[in-house]
Amino acid sequence: MARAREPARKLRDWVSTTQSSGHKRARRRSMRSDYETIATERRDNHVLLVTLNRPEASNAMNTQMGLDLMELFEGLSVDLEQLRAVVLTGSGTKAFCAGGDLKQRNGMTDEAWQAQHLVFERMLRAIIGCPIPVVAAVNGAAYGGGCEIAAAVDFVYASRNARFALTEVTLGIMPGAGGTQNLPRAVGERRAKELILSGLPFTAEEAERWGLVNRVLEQDQLLDATLAIADRIAGNGPLSVRQAKQSIHRGLQMSLADGLAFEIEAYNRLVPTADRREGVLAFNERRKPTFQGK
Repeated sequence: MARAREPARKLRDWVSTTQSSGHKRARRRSMRSDYETIATERRDNHVLLVTLNRPEASNAMNTQMGLDLMELFEGLSVDLEQLRAVVLTGSGTKAFCAGGDLKQRNGMTDEAWQAQHLVFERMLRAIIGCPIPVVAAVNGAAYGGGCEIAAAVDFVYASRNARFALTEVTLGIMPGAGGTQNLPRAVGERRAKELILSGLPFTAEEAERWGLVNRVLEQDQLLDATLAIADRIAGNGPLSVRQAKQSIHRGLQMSLADGLAFEIEAYNRLVPTADRREGVLAFNERRKPTFQGK
């Protein structure tokens, strides 16, 4: 019973800590590097590599991983610390993320289950709402919540051995962390219904063909290729990238007319920036621009 109540207790503890130190969180000056279930590595100042780090459990999501990811990505919405892109991957070569930790969930009370899931919901919303691009390097199995994370990021590179599935209906539940919303937006309604209602797994090549994955690579090439595209993104105007990301994401939820209006509003906010002037000047001087995010 003590184990079953642990997620609810951790959530209450986190809420209490947040309420008592909310102003400190808003004014944070440096990113934590001592998370329990994820590893973070800042690369070349502007790219953050985030690794789901529970290899002994196929990087399955327990309550603590949900809290760690939620804190990290909600923190980025407060202070980007000059970061311009995030790469999200899993530890090892077996799994990106096997979904929710069913060993932890075994015997949970309904209250504890719902309390834990609230953490997962906030985590996914924080990933989706991250101001800078989040690219997943899916290095193995992405099942359940792992597949939902893959569907929630901006785009995905995957290793050839990666497998995807939303298996929740086989357990008497359903996807509840964006799966029924983000997967149809990536692969279409009919394909998403087939995959979600059957719980069938699918390969990286199928995911690429259907639109969930952008590129399939060999395992030993995956991380380098994902970091390379993140580096390229980070070399572009950071304000431009962030405005373009929001314009695409929000515009797809609007009518075409409203989307066009949103786009031109985002565009016009870039015209008076120093980065826009630097980009044009660098082009005419035949040199690489130095963007400052201003």
